[in-house]
Amino acid sequence: MTTTIPQRMTLEEYLDYDDGTDTRYELVDGILVVMGSENPINPQIASFLFSVFLGLGIPHYRLVIGHQIEVSSVYASARQPDLIVHSVDSEKAISEDGKLLRLGHPAPLLVVEVVSNSETDPQSRTRDYQEKRLEYAARGIPEYWIIDPMSAVVLVLTLKGTQYQEQRFQGKQSILSFAFSNLSLTAEQVLKAGK
Repeated sequence: MTTTIPQRMTLEEYLDYDDGTDTRYELVDGILVVMGSENPINPQIASFLFSVFLGLGIPHYRLVIGHQIEVSSVYASARQPDLIVHSVDSEKAISEDGKLLRLGHPAPLLVVEVVSNSETDPQSRTRDYQEKRLEYAARGIPEYWIIDPMSAVVLVLTLKGTQYQEQRFQGKQSILSFAFSNLSLTAEQVLKAGK
């Protein structure tokens, strides 16, 4: 029996990789790791929040679905949040680079992760609640939202020093955001993607 060892990739090779499928990957210690399929509500929530932040006057070019953030972690080399709200400086940095907000680049204002269906991807909860929490804090990202449709909760994590302080919002509770004080939005609105 022959065992094949996956070929290690550099971060640059990963950024240019396209296998012709819609499979989503993350790079872990140089190895491509298949990400679980997303629940259809995930992109709906990200799109809804995009429109909410646009309504707050944030320019469209600072609201992004699909950018990647380099992280220093044993779990991954780069993460692709469901939504990024760039700062002026982080938007400029990624525009100059083209593909990745690299280590040492300014942090975005906010990253949002929608927890994927943990029944089909049991690792999604661990990634969003634990791994990314550590990685985004280490990057100095001031605010990180974890939106968990299965648990019907929106967590707003605000960076205090080197760790996040967590606030939980459910139902008709208004979401309080340090970065966006003029936000008028309930957890229910987010979890139902504005329906």
